[in-house]
Amino acid sequence: MKIGLIGLGNIGQHFATRLLAAGHPLVVYDTRDEAMQRFGALGAELAKDTVDLASRAEVVFLSLPLPSVVEEVATGPHGVSQGSSVRIVVDLSTTGPSVSNVIARKLADRHIQFLGAPVSGGTVAAEKGTLTVMAAGPMEAFETVEPWLRVIGKNIFYLGSGAGLGQTMKIINNTLCAVGMVASCEALVFGVKAGLDSAMMLDILNVSSGRSFATLEKIPQCILHRDFPMRFTTELIHKDVKLCIEEAEKLGVPMIVSPAARAFLSFAITQGDGGKDYAHTIEHFEKWARVQFGSTSETSGE
Repeated sequence: MKIGLIGLGNIGQHFATRLLAAGHPLVVYDTRDEAMQRFGALGAELAKDTVDLASRAEVVFLSLPLPSVVEEVATGPHGVSQGSSVRIVVDLSTTGPSVSNVIARKLADRHIQFLGAPVSGGTVAAEKGTLTVMAAGPMEAFETVEPWLRVIGKNIFYLGSGAGLGQTMKIINNTLCAVGMVASCEALVFGVKAGLDSAMMLDILNVSSGRSFATLEKIPQCILHRDFPMRFTTELIHKDVKLCIEEAEKLGVPMIVSPAARAFLSFAITQGDGGKDYAHTIEHFEKWARVQFGSTSETSGE
């Protein structure tokens, strides 16, 4: 069975690399010619557009940045649903449950199964194949694609038949990530201002009850040494928090803390951080406090 992948960006490129390295025949499509040529050289079959790809592959994976893009690519007039071969569409993007449910209904009208399978772990985990995958949709579709999911991920979860269940879990996860990051940044900057050592604060937090993904991984890897590698943009994590708050509102669930994180991320975007990795948002707290967390010479544990 031939598979296709649409989207060769920060995450999608690692999916393509791992699937090809594992020996799976792969058809790819991306709007960027340089990405297409790169994977063509690695042995991927190049599609001329999304319909062409879906006419060559029975299973189509999507790795795209925005819900509107995913919906258009999956079900638009020139989208995957118009392909002659596709039988299963697997969305690895983050869209929120409402969009997944709409896509699933539209694809079902064309006798195409849909699996919402967002991933978590970022570019590092994508490269290593250690992502968490939160899949939901028809069990038959999940069982069909699970071997390929295990090429790109380590922790594979099936949440049920509802197309949006994986997306709900993903936006909950990313919202908790964002809230933890914003809270950690403001607290750590306060610590520096009070005279505490940056690395030692992380060492203590990470064996204490205040630890989180932010203190365990994001801040040590991306901020402590002031290198700020590009892994996940501020505008994308803001999008996920916004989705979570909106979906909670639809169900009548109040959120108090998450909107504060969203507001701060919105502010950061207005200051030019939208296209930067969200680690850069700590710089606003530093500016206000007139201190800097970490340095290029700091080493954790010293």
